[in-house]
Order: sequence, then C-alpha cells, then structure tokens
Amino acid sequence: MGRTILTAAILTASLALPLHGAQDNPLIDGPTWEDLRYDVVGEAEIAPAGDLFTLNAPYRAEDAATVPIHIVQAPDAPPIETATLVIDENPAPVAGEFTFGPAMAPLDFELRVRVNQYSNVRFIAETPEGLRMDGAFVKASGGCSAPAGKDPETALAEMGRMKLRLFGDEVPAAMSTPRREAQIMIRHPNYSGLQRDQITQLMIPAHFIDHLEVWQGDEMLFSMEGGISISENPAFRFVYSDNGTEALTVKARDTDGNNFEQTLPKVEG
Repeated sequence: MGRTILTAAILTASLALPLHGAQDNPLIDGPTWEDLRYDVVGEAEIAPAGDLFTLNAPYRAEDAATVPIHIVQAPDAPPIETATLVIDENPAPVAGEFTFGPAMAPLDFELRVRVNQYSNVRFIAETPEGLRMDGAFVKASGGCSAPAGKDPETALAEMGRMKLRLFGDEVPAAMSTPRREAQIMIRHPNYSGLQRDQITQLMIPAHFIDHLEVWQGDEMLFSMEGGISISENPAFRFVYSDNGTEALTVKARDTDGNNFEQTLPKVEG
C-alpha cells in the first residue's frame, strides 16, 4: 500500500488494521527517556498513542544523517495540533516542535532526521485525550557528526533555495475536500556543530533552520521550531486539504538570523 489511501477498498481495509505497533521496531525500555522526560513534558501524563497515530521509521537506517520518520493517522482520527519529536540519544534530543493547521488532519507527515547512536525516536502529540506517544527504535550511528554533503562554499551559495513537488489530487471516500500530497525541500547545510570541515579539519559552527512555516494563502499548514537533528537540506512530505490557492508559501529562519521566504506555484511533478 502507498503512502496514502487511493481507493475506497484500500481505505476500508486499512481501517480494520491497528495503527499502533505496525512497525517491527517499537520503543524499547531505557534510562535516557526517564532523564529527559521532565524537560520535554514536565509532569504531564503520557499515554500510548493506541489507534490515534503511529510513527514509522527504519529499524536499521541506511544513512544515519537522513533517517526517514513518518507519522500517520487513520482517516477518522482526531486532529493533532501540536507535537514534539524526540531522539533520545542525540546530543540535543528535541528534534522539532510542530504546530499543525486543520488542513493537515488527519496527519500524514514525513521528514528526515539525524540519529547519532542507537536510539528511541518518539512523537509526543497533544490530542483531545491528552498527551499520546508512539515511536520506534532505530539502529543508526554518527548522524550528527556525518560530513556535510557539499563543501561549505557551495552550501552557502545555494542556501535558502526551495522547491515544491506535488503528487496529484486524491479524494478518499471518507473525505469531501481534495487531499494532496506535497513535498517541500529547502537548501540549507543545517550544520549540527559536531561536523568537521573536510579540508581544514576544524569544527563547523552550528548553523541550522530553527523556524519554519508553510502556508496556503492565509492558512498555515504547519510550523516547526527545529534543532540540530533535522537533516541537511530539510525535506518535508505531507498530505493536506487543498483550499484552492495557486501556490504554497514557505518562510524559514536560521540561527544566523537569515530569513528565507518563497512562494512556490503548485505544479505537478
């Protein structure tokens, strides 16, 4: 089955399957989360996500610097408005704090992250039923210190360029509003502060996108407060309810105070 539900038959079949635990690498017990928990959510109670949503990630990552994380809900699941993505064993465990607009519900959202050593990756969402969490254990190492894909001069020259890809209209049986699948890609080295310049062997200072917004007209789709765990050249793939605007607008800011904004026409391909 693809990323999204294409026919009523597949929709019906998918509703019969439990979301939680669908992956083969569920969260494992470990002391790190107990040390982090208060800093992330304070004393708030957290329950398992159950059937509200699921996080899927590879058990063994092909590239620790670009590990795909996919969060998905069933079509009738209540909306998620805010959520936090945590990678327990990373130097800065909070990878991102997200706010999702109504058009993103039900959530079908994917991004790429760095994983520095074998770690639980967890998605903690604020739901009408309180905080809920799902996650996966990912075998990867060295993601935060992996060499950048491009030399610093080239990376800086291309910094801030954006691209939008759309993957066509979809109208699942349970929804009357057209749902579209899109991908936003942003050129930025997103230096973690743990990488070395391959020529000088000096440490490259941290320099990453710390704020991102994606809009369709005057309606915000999602925003992110990001950290060093978001991959180089950040990419976000998501499904949303199209309100008919002709373009998506992306606004980003990095830790050096650079602001980037681009309006991207909706063009298939």
